[in-house]
Amino acid sequence: MAATQRFHLVLIKPTHYDADGYPIQWRHNWIASNSLACLHALALDCRERRVLGDDTEIVVHAMDEICQRIPVDELLGQIRADGGRALVSLVGVQSNQFPRAVDVATPFLDAGLPVIVGGIHVSGCIAMLPELPPDLLEAQARGISFFAGEAEQGRFAEVVREAQAGQLKPVYNFLDAPPEIQGEPVPVLPREILEGSGWGDMSIFDMGRGCPFVCTFCTIINVHGRKSRFRTPDDLERIVVQNHAMGVHQFFITDDNLARNRNWEALFDRLIRLREERGIQLRLQVQVDVQAHRIPGFIDKAVAAGVDQVFMGLESVNPDNLAGAGKKQNHIEEYREMMLAWKRHPVVLIGAYIIGFPNDTPESIRGDVEFLKRELPLDLVYFTVMQPLPGSKDHQQLWEKEVWMDPDMNKYDTTQPVMAHPKMSAAELQGAYLDAWRRFYTFEHMETIFRRMFALGSNKKLTTANRLFWFSYFYPYMGIHPIDGGIHPIRKRRDRRPSLPRENPLLFYPRNLVRVAMQELTSRLHMYRVRRLMQKVRNDPATANYRDVAITQTEPREQAA
Repeated sequence: MAATQRFHLVLIKPTHYDADGYPIQWRHNWIASNSLACLHALALDCRERRVLGDDTEIVVHAMDEICQRIPVDELLGQIRADGGRALVSLVGVQSNQFPRAVDVATPFLDAGLPVIVGGIHVSGCIAMLPELPPDLLEAQARGISFFAGEAEQGRFAEVVREAQAGQLKPVYNFLDAPPEIQGEPVPVLPREILEGSGWGDMSIFDMGRGCPFVCTFCTIINVHGRKSRFRTPDDLERIVVQNHAMGVHQFFITDDNLARNRNWEALFDRLIRLREERGIQLRLQVQVDVQAHRIPGFIDKAVAAGVDQVFMGLESVNPDNLAGAGKKQNHIEEYREMMLAWKRHPVVLIGAYIIGFPNDTPESIRGDVEFLKRELPLDLVYFTVMQPLPGSKDHQQLWEKEVWMDPDMNKYDTTQPVMAHPKMSAAELQGAYLDAWRRFYTFEHMETIFRRMFALGSNKKLTTANRLFWFSYFYPYMGIHPIDGGIHPIRKRRDRRPSLPRENPLLFYPRNLVRVAMQELTSRLHMYRVRRLMQKVRNDPATANYRDVAITQTEPREQAA
């Protein structure tokens, strides 16, 4: 039976505002959204299964605002032309993206369309707080519904059916029963999003959810639960084959800790088989904990499967900081042993490091950064500011004690203070954060990183150079975290945050032209300097014999004071 009517399903992953109040947007950003990939797959499944009946065609629109402008007028026109039936879903909304999500929703609400918001901010607040915070209450008063938890096992289809019937609930709370994800529709993004994310050859997916650890700053355990749930090797093959058909062979696996996936060996074996039998040359970025090297065979099989970039949460080199944050699984004395186990292979190592623990001071942070540079064979460090993110135990405890936290969720991007620090003013903490980026990514230290890389026999020269450019450029030069970075910035005068005045066009356009030109010039120059440095080190005969304490299998020295 041919469909006689249409229902539009609009999926939008919002960006967030920069310091000037404009949405952060690029022609090409760094990495795609796994939440959007998961919801897009579920939306396509709803369409294919005709969950609204044989007489209704579901039209799916999926957009990632960080690399795409949302064509609001065009979407509204299409929806009106097809009878005015639609559901607008803001997906994967983080705390710093929630204000922008509400602003994106406004014209759709004004047009009388149902809007629902899901993601870590909504889920975290509902999971950990006794009542909705003011920003969620305000959004709810404007007619926005909320989705808390995960959408597999028919939950998203339920929302779509009720939206089509005009019966969308104010809140859908599935937090108490995280769904199994094996055999569910696998994450997939449309080609137009992939063209803007990762330069068209990189996508993203998850193989498992949930985490057994109890880190107080983390939201994962309170939103996805502490019970681990996994996709199967067959699911993994479907993901790879679908993306291979679109010319995509690089992936970021978003699992918070892939090493804790009990099926890791079967997953790696399947990837190895796909590489050997079908010639699919995969490149993978994964996240693991600092104990992964103790799992027999894990590193060797990971590399054979295509892993060449590894992200790990060091968080701190101060034992008191780790203990206070519940990160008891991290043992600083083992950091170098763990990293050198990976460095037997051509792998780029990225360490996450948090600044702003209660014991931190500007002096101690400087000492910590020098320790990282001198003692550990890290290629990159991913610095963040300690923030009580909604959904974490830290946020819950401060909320219960009525401790002041900045009410502007746009600031919760892990790059700025949002609460008082016991030993530093906000300005001192902000300055220490900027200093950490600048201190680690000096050209002198980047030269050391290249020397270590070549001395250890790695062939990841361009990957290392490109990542060093990315991490050393965006926060010091642009004031945004590298994860929010991109190429060719986009800024539209009318998109400014509604709480800020719209700029005079006679001032905005010349100023924006200069801003774009300076970003293009400084980024190209910085990239040139990094790559020239890499070539200099590569051509130096002494590089082959280079050694320092970080790439020597000995006990670490005492940390600098």
